[in-house]
Amino acid sequence: MPEQKARPEGITHTLESNFMQYAMSVILSRAIPEIDGFKPSHRKLLYMMYKRGLLKGKRTKSATVVGEAMKLNPHGDAAIYETMVRLTEGNEALLHPFVDSKGNFGKQYSRDMAYAAPRYTEVKLTPICEEIFRDIDKNTVDFIDNYDGTMTEPVLLPTAFPNILVNPNMGIAVGMASRIASYNLKEVCDATVAYLKDQKADLREYIPGPDFSTGGYLVYDKDALDQIYETGTGSIKLRGKYIYNPKTNTLEITEIPYSTCVEVIIEKIAELMKAGKIKEINDVRDETDINGLRLTIDLKRGADPEKLMQKLYDKTTLEDSFGCNYNILTGGEPKVLGIKEIIAEWTDFRTESLRRMCVYDAENKEARLHLLQGLEKILLDIDKAIYIVRHTEEDSMVVPNLMAGFGIDKIQAEFVAEIKLRNLNKDYILKRTAEIESLTAEIADLRKTAGSEKLIHKLIIKQLTEIEKKYAKPRKTQIITVEDVPVPDEEDDTGDYRVRVFMTRDNYFKKVTLVSLRSSGEHKLKEGDEIICTAEASNKQDMLFFSDRQNCYKLKLKDIGDTRVSSMGDYLPNILDMEDGERIVYSTPAFDYKGFMLFAFSSGKIAKIDMNSYATKTNRRRLTGAYGKGDLIGAMYIPADRDIALLSSIDKCLVFNTAAILTKTSRTAQGVQVMTLRRKSLLKTMALPEDCLKSSDGYRSRSLPSAGCYLKDEDSASVQIKLE
Repeated sequence: MPEQKARPEGITHTLESNFMQYAMSVILSRAIPEIDGFKPSHRKLLYMMYKRGLLKGKRTKSATVVGEAMKLNPHGDAAIYETMVRLTEGNEALLHPFVDSKGNFGKQYSRDMAYAAPRYTEVKLTPICEEIFRDIDKNTVDFIDNYDGTMTEPVLLPTAFPNILVNPNMGIAVGMASRIASYNLKEVCDATVAYLKDQKADLREYIPGPDFSTGGYLVYDKDALDQIYETGTGSIKLRGKYIYNPKTNTLEITEIPYSTCVEVIIEKIAELMKAGKIKEINDVRDETDINGLRLTIDLKRGADPEKLMQKLYDKTTLEDSFGCNYNILTGGEPKVLGIKEIIAEWTDFRTESLRRMCVYDAENKEARLHLLQGLEKILLDIDKAIYIVRHTEEDSMVVPNLMAGFGIDKIQAEFVAEIKLRNLNKDYILKRTAEIESLTAEIADLRKTAGSEKLIHKLIIKQLTEIEKKYAKPRKTQIITVEDVPVPDEEDDTGDYRVRVFMTRDNYFKKVTLVSLRSSGEHKLKEGDEIICTAEASNKQDMLFFSDRQNCYKLKLKDIGDTRVSSMGDYLPNILDMEDGERIVYSTPAFDYKGFMLFAFSSGKIAKIDMNSYATKTNRRRLTGAYGKGDLIGAMYIPADRDIALLSSIDKCLVFNTAAILTKTSRTAQGVQVMTLRRKSLLKTMALPEDCLKSSDGYRSRSLPSAGCYLKDEDSASVQIKLE
């Protein structure tokens, strides 16, 4: 018989018959968490600990727990123990750990810190697991057989709070992955309660952003967080925390992003030092101990710690991104859900669990009520019951005879027949049958709750409120805005030279070099436009622009191109990213943030603000609340105290020295009353005396506030243009 060759199968058939089964197994039974917040490996381990009674009592050896977990989890002991490690308090990977641990379990923030063998460590369940397993024995979730059919295990755990959002979860399946950030328990509970009360509620008000067990800073980016909230995908930026110790001239990093570890940071810093990109560091070492993480950096003499940290944030994982992909199994199908959708799914799951619990309790109470109703009939004639039992010749006939004698069914008769002889008295029976009324009311209440989604939601709200009070913790990850994030200074090779800056009423801005200015003709301006601010400055100075909406915009002059007088210049709304309809009313170089800003209001008040109030440690482009609210009629920079002239709408003039005005510590201060005004009169101009008066004699006042004196025609000169 000729030899037959094996017929090759197509790649499509092979994928469908072999690889797809493996892929589905990984997706559904291993890598992707379900709505209770657990993967199968987590669920099996915790359930076996619960069955062993480790919710209460003493800790037991981890090796014992791992051995028990193998009854549900067919994987090796090493994989099970590694799963347990991440769930422990000692590892610090979770905001609310499920395993109370004793011994070395490594650390989430360390790659090389190995955990001890399971024979050395001890574990039990933490108190919060009471909420994870609440009413699990009351048919709240489905059970299935384990892999060898020797026992059953829950398909899901009836978590009484949205654990899927409270603790982080990461998994890589075939062709898909899941990465869920953790959120503060109190914030999640508050958001869920708000959703249950009003499904249209904006949950952003309750959940400002993720919260991680390693702390650090979350850089608030509204667009990124909104994307995660709506779609379940996106990226957030995390930063480490540090403390500068001036006595030892060291930086101590105490919290790092959740997505990195100390070894990676140290290796990168060492690499930068070796490459000569960071020269301010003498040494870096890991001093983590029993008190927690501590990464110490020894600085060289004269090093600026803040500038160094800006470089480290920029060049190491001390600032890192956490990519979110909220892929969750719901109804046996992987779905990428936003936060509100996750809370909605969990609410549906929890509602069904509590409905089943109410039905279970009602059925048990009904069974108990049925027995007591039979016992109640015995109360009518106890002697008759004793007589029936005593005069029944065969044991098998006791139950039928009781059924016939009292008109009760078999279950009730079995219950009566099993009562001890000592309990066949009127007192015992009366006490038992007294439960009938209360049981009837409880059953009616349970049936009513089971049939009403609204009542179940009230029960969920009550439980969430109790859980929040019992287990809520302060937020570990602090939220900072993008504007508060320091930006590292790049190597500045920009030339430093003198320039003259000009700003027009229509918000055109020119930066002209002094060399170009000497050989220039007239300014080119838009028709009807005119120059209202001009100053000489250095090309490396900051430029401040004050708007009519109490905003101060900051730009470095070096970032604005040089232009010629014959050019119209740059249009400020295009380069400052201003609000619609906003207008710049005054501009000045920062002059190293020395001197004062004066703001004059039509009410006669003057605010004197120290220029240092506009200096920030971060490169913020916009400062809100740059000056107080009111009808601003003039702004002016002065390097030091000097004389200022004020003119009112009824031509009264007042000359005063700014030393008489207290400097305000708050930018939004309303200022002090300098000029007293008659009814319907307003302050209209603030100017330097030499710009508006030929002679300032006779207009000075010894005390403030003052009404000033009427301006004489012979003293009037050109008047500085007021703001309109």
